[in-house]
Amino acid sequence: MAESPIRAAFARAQREGRAAFIPYLMAGYPDEATCAELARALADAGADVIELGVPFSDPLADGATIQHASQQVLGQGMTLQRCLALARAIHAATQVPLVLMGYYNPFLRMGLAEAFRQAAATGVAGVIIPDLPADEAEPLIAAAKPYGISPIFLVTPTSPAARITQVAAAARAADSGFVYVVSLSGVTGARTALADDLPALLARVRSATGDIPLAVGFGIAQPAHAATIGPLADGIVVASALIDAYDHAPASQGVAAVRTLAGQLHDAARR
Repeated sequence: MAESPIRAAFARAQREGRAAFIPYLMAGYPDEATCAELARALADAGADVIELGVPFSDPLADGATIQHASQQVLGQGMTLQRCLALARAIHAATQVPLVLMGYYNPFLRMGLAEAFRQAAATGVAGVIIPDLPADEAEPLIAAAKPYGISPIFLVTPTSPAARITQVAAAARAADSGFVYVVSLSGVTGARTALADDLPALLARVRSATGDIPLAVGFGIAQPAHAATIGPLADGIVVASALIDAYDHAPASQGVAAVRTLAGQLHDAARR
């Protein structure tokens, strides 16, 4: 079986002596043309994988920044179908592997097989469904596998050993590109400091997942955070801080601000 684009991206980052850089964009935020421009900027800054958020009306895992972005693009008519069209355009322009991150309902509404059939034609290589537990993910794994799409599962600081074992088993069954390690108890959003127990959490997860890459997300906002995580994990995921960088930049300078922060985060994540 050919190596998945996500695994290949992690392997390339490892050869370069750094953790993989995985930035997040909300699909269509602040508008579709600018979102595509932001994706190109992230690719220029060294993104190994790009997460493309699928907006949802009840984003239970997300903090204020991503909630705001989600509500704005929903108001502009963004749907899963339009996300897939945007993914096609982004992948054609960047060739960076894409991971859809969204809640289960839109995928079920479209139909899992149809969603993954269309996703596979757009450059999507993986999917993260934060409200789908690994022990209920068999239909998702079965629907994604014929299209070479990797479901990616999450563990949190409160995940007991049995849950982490379940996630590891699901990740192997799904040929997941990585396991997503949530760095803190709470919702997404930039933080000023990382959790003190993050190294212990990563060690605990690593003991169950073995050679499956681990990427840390939630709260990562500064190059110093990336520098701390780089030697501990295989990847870093950055979302709210990049949206904030765009939103807080002077008019017409948002894309440049995102490119600058992304480059700093990429360069800081040395292993």
